[in-house]
Amino acid sequence: MTTAFSDQDRLIPIHTGAGSGRLYVKDWTPDTESAGTHPPILLLHDSLGCVDLWRSFPASLAAATARRVVAYDRLGFGRSDPHPGALPRDFVAAEAREVVPLLLDHLGIGDFVVCGHSVGGGMAVETAARFPDRCRALVTIAAQAFVEERTLDGIREAKQGFQDPAQLARLARYQGDKARWAVDAWTESWLSPAFADWTLDVPLSQVRCPVLALHGDRDEYGSAEHPARIAAGRGTVRLLPDTGHVPHRECEDEVVEAIRAFLSEA
Repeated sequence: MTTAFSDQDRLIPIHTGAGSGRLYVKDWTPDTESAGTHPPILLLHDSLGCVDLWRSFPASLAAATARRVVAYDRLGFGRSDPHPGALPRDFVAAEAREVVPLLLDHLGIGDFVVCGHSVGGGMAVETAARFPDRCRALVTIAAQAFVEERTLDGIREAKQGFQDPAQLARLARYQGDKARWAVDAWTESWLSPAFADWTLDVPLSQVRCPVLALHGDRDEYGSAEHPARIAAGRGTVRLLPDTGHVPHRECEDEVVEAIRAFLSEA
């Protein structure tokens, strides 16, 4: 049986130390009695992502878990306003510190589950650490926990690929005239010598909720050491076979079922 749900999108004005602008937010709420009784799931996208690039995953996740699912475009991405400049060195922590609290307040969200893909997974860890009394569970998908040479090699290769105007044009279908900024923000932040010692070790030590770390065994941007470090002493690693860096598109059903089962016990 197909689950019916309502979806809604909006632009939310925010003001932070990094700048001001409007965030594009979309949520999917199942038309079930239990949808309002479970903490909603907040999705945090990757370095070149946006709401639209989650594709069918949010709706599938909402239907499977009978929970409201909320996704948003970070400033500078998708349908949100442009970012005013370069990303700060602590941009991963800054998202959890400056933006997520404003978003939760605006949407009237109390307790929640946070789920992030790639660098969004790092932001999800920072969010769980910052809200130990409200974050009920943490899910990471292909997240990085430290700067690994495999990650940098993948970024260097992607940076070279985006010199091709056709490849940048494909990204612009989702990022508009912000596409070049998004590519530069990603590649130059991670490849900067100032970012070389970045890790999630401190926020991970402050996470108090159950953790599920999903990772493809063929992820070109990070080895299995990343989910192992994220889940160590806190939760479960799930390595997905024959899967690369975007598990929620490559094997959506398996990812959704893993999260559903995890949340049913969290």
